[in-house]
Amino acid sequence: MEITGAQLEKITKRQEEKASLLSPYACRDDAAIRRDGGLPEDRIIRPPFFRDVDRIIHSRAFSRYIDKTQVFYLLDNEHITHRAIHIQLVAKIGRTIGRALSLNEDLIEAIALGHDIGHPPYGHFGEECLSTLCKAHQIGPFRHDVQSIQFLDTIEDTNLTLQVLDGILCHNGEVHNTHLVPEPITDRDGLSRKKEILLQGGDPAPGTMEGCVVRVADTIAYLGRDLQDAIEIGFLDPLLPGLPEDCRKTFSLTGGYRRYNASIIDTVCRDVIACSFGCEEVRFSPEISICVKALKQYNYDNIYENEVLHAQDPIIKNLFGVLFERFLRDIEEGRTESLIYKDLIEAKWVSPAYIDAASPAEMVRDYIAGMTDKYFESIARELLIPKRHFRNHEP
Repeated sequence: MEITGAQLEKITKRQEEKASLLSPYACRDDAAIRRDGGLPEDRIIRPPFFRDVDRIIHSRAFSRYIDKTQVFYLLDNEHITHRAIHIQLVAKIGRTIGRALSLNEDLIEAIALGHDIGHPPYGHFGEECLSTLCKAHQIGPFRHDVQSIQFLDTIEDTNLTLQVLDGILCHNGEVHNTHLVPEPITDRDGLSRKKEILLQGGDPAPGTMEGCVVRVADTIAYLGRDLQDAIEIGFLDPLLPGLPEDCRKTFSLTGGYRRYNASIIDTVCRDVIACSFGCEEVRFSPEISICVKALKQYNYDNIYENEVLHAQDPIIKNLFGVLFERFLRDIEEGRTESLIYKDLIEAKWVSPAYIDAASPAEMVRDYIAGMTDKYFESIARELLIPKRHFRNHEP
């Protein structure tokens, strides 16, 4: 059954009424910029940024979120946050803030769901390992934010809007910003400039208020959740020794630790909404900004740099090097039976333009970056452990 003209007219009217309620600082659907315009779009039922959410969810790269590390790798605990949970938390927090500020929630959700797609196995340590190898092979540093764009815009031609790509590229929630003012771009040259700034160690802001909200939501999502996970697995004392008292008081971290995350999220979200309402920037109050920065540093000192977490890093680093060199030789020597051919080079979902333009080292980078933790380990076993060919002798 088709939608009737009368029904479409009513739906259109409702969408127009909804758009009229957006903040003057919101990015509206009619401002969406797609690389080549894309296929004719039904902007009423599925507006451009809403459509981008679907394109991201249905991408091959998105499906690999399922077993990518957030913080704690080589740990068998199904209740600990993985990358797939983190991006949903970012989307939910971002939409909560965006709704209160009358911003475009579809754009927020698309950026949030795509922002960490470029993460390699083993989280940020894996990123360091891969970056070292990429520099050694003269293809520049590896950054997961840049890699997210590589997956969604180059390897898979999802033809996302410029605003979504920009928000994903500039999502860096690890840097502490007291406030974020959008740095708009109007074309793909602007996106390329921001990419180069990132690769040179810079830190451009997103081009939309929605992108700025996601960047703040990224921080809010991992700050309390990582703290709670660390307590759950015994990394941290639930009493949080050494945490500044003003930080403990501001976030109400006095009850049971299972409430810590909820209290941090609620406190910071309310602060961001109150400070950013009616403004052309996203910001914290001075008090909350100081405490967010202090709690982030506490997590770095006690979780992210914990020697227990990094006990097997030398082994992981060695495996990255072995796999990189192995797959690079496979391409250079034309070993078409290699898994990198089946999984990437000859895969039907990969853009032919990417295969034509990418160097062997870039293909290896992209192949390894796309692996889940478990797949990385299975490939290492496949390539490094000898196989038995004969049965035991039976008398």
